[in-house]
Amino acid sequence: MTDSTAPLSRRNWLGIVSSASVGAGLLATNAEAEPTSNSSDHTLGAHICNIRDFGAKGDGVTLDTAALQAAIDTCTKDQGGTVLVPAGTFVVGTVEIKSNVTLHIAAGGKLLGTADGKQYHAADSIPLQGDSTLEDGNVGLIYAIKAENITIEGPGTIDGNGKQFLHGPNNEPSPAGLKSHERPYHLLFYQCTNVRVRDISLLSSAYHSVRVIQSEYLWFTGIHIHSRMIHNADGFHFISACHVHLSDSTIECQDDACALFGSCQFVTVTNCSFSTRWSVFRFGGGTAQNIAVSNCLIYDTFGCPIKIHCTPGAHFENMSFSNLVMQNVTGPISIGLGSRRRAMSQSTGTETNTLPVETPETRPPGICRNISFSGIHAVVTVPVPLADVPFTSKYNPGEIKSCIGLNAVGGVIENISFSDVQITFPGGGTAEEAAVRDVPKIIGEYYAAGVFPAYAFYARNVHGLTLSNVRFEVAGPEARPAVVFDHVEDAAVNGLNAQGTKEAESLLRFIDSRDVLLSASRLLAPTPVFLQVEGGDSSGITIDGGDLSKAGSPFAFKAGGEERSVKYRG
Repeated sequence: MTDSTAPLSRRNWLGIVSSASVGAGLLATNAEAEPTSNSSDHTLGAHICNIRDFGAKGDGVTLDTAALQAAIDTCTKDQGGTVLVPAGTFVVGTVEIKSNVTLHIAAGGKLLGTADGKQYHAADSIPLQGDSTLEDGNVGLIYAIKAENITIEGPGTIDGNGKQFLHGPNNEPSPAGLKSHERPYHLLFYQCTNVRVRDISLLSSAYHSVRVIQSEYLWFTGIHIHSRMIHNADGFHFISACHVHLSDSTIECQDDACALFGSCQFVTVTNCSFSTRWSVFRFGGGTAQNIAVSNCLIYDTFGCPIKIHCTPGAHFENMSFSNLVMQNVTGPISIGLGSRRRAMSQSTGTETNTLPVETPETRPPGICRNISFSGIHAVVTVPVPLADVPFTSKYNPGEIKSCIGLNAVGGVIENISFSDVQITFPGGGTAEEAAVRDVPKIIGEYYAAGVFPAYAFYARNVHGLTLSNVRFEVAGPEARPAVVFDHVEDAAVNGLNAQGTKEAESLLRFIDSRDVLLSASRLLAPTPVFLQVEGGDSSGITIDGGDLSKAGSPFAFKAGGEERSVKYRG
């Protein structure tokens, strides 16, 4: 076969691609040159552009932004292709990646964010997120707008040079001279489709590492994020992203490791490990539905690994968290329904840890339901400074003294289940904290007043709660009960194994809770009372079997609680 339609051999194909690449280099040896296509029909969409052919130096000093952008633009004119970053350190500012382009960073290659703040610019067509006092920014080291079929891959590195963007202790300007919202993300995608980021290291971001807004069909795999040079260094931050798949990655960051805001649906996270000062999985506002998280390791995380804050108007439904190992974490799981406002001092207007000032709420209550947790193994600890962070963090008592909290304010959390859960808590709860009955009507773990009056499990205003094969142990003195149900209805607790303490009034405390079945419960250590029932609205509580022999008394009734509210079938 000799005509133009004959299939190409691999050797001939490589020869054509090589020629195309060299041709592009000859036409664009000046990085400022206008990108020019020189591909035959045979290589359209398969062009390979080595950025050194466009004038990039890769010496760790010269600014190579123009060369990288020229290579991308050349590929774009050829209906796509691969931009090759070879070995070397290439200093760059803001670069736009476009449709049908693969950015391949070789094993010895690094894109290093410049310390010159003037080399970064906002993508003005990306709307700023947040309010006027705390905008999230629209600057990317590498960004894409309304693009499709983008791939950014390693095995090389993108280094954000984050230490150049850390503000001084009194909000002094950073070395890069940028305001907070002017700092660049590693990667910024807006209204993009079919995005793949894989097998790459993202180091020392100046802001969030990966920020995705209003995009769909996204794959992130084999990524290593290490970013702890600034306070709000998120790992992944999704805003209204759908069909998202994160797998086989390691995320070590300083703020939320995987935040989902806006309308995020059809999201899977699997086979990843996480460590951060704040949250791992954080849900806030908007709609979050059809989320599956599985087979993940969470370690050295001080601020709540799973944080679901369903504010008024939000809708959270159909989520599954399974096979999670948590080592050295605080407040493993927090689900809150209601307003979440930081407290403000009325006299000075500065942020405090006091109760928030009440303001009228016009939005409807949020919807939070159908969430399951299974195969959870957690060792809760007291937070310590992360060794690789160049500044110190403050910790609120609510972070340190909470474990699992389901806290609905102005609404009801529905259909929540826990199965095969084992948690060890360090202890330290005081009699004063155990005496709290009127838990402040706030959600979250940020406030001193947010300490829950249970060392392991607190639930308020929850309907349809299931605990199956759950084990709670405490490693030190603890005056709080293990479990508190506060206005809980329709609950089934089967196979609860919990450690009582001599300092606590009881192992369990039910306040105005109804239609609760406890079966096959077992007390692991002596405590004065197994179950203390409070409130005149408590009713329909059934104890079916189990081993309560380590309790001084099986039941106690206070604050209007009545014996008739409990049926004991020993």
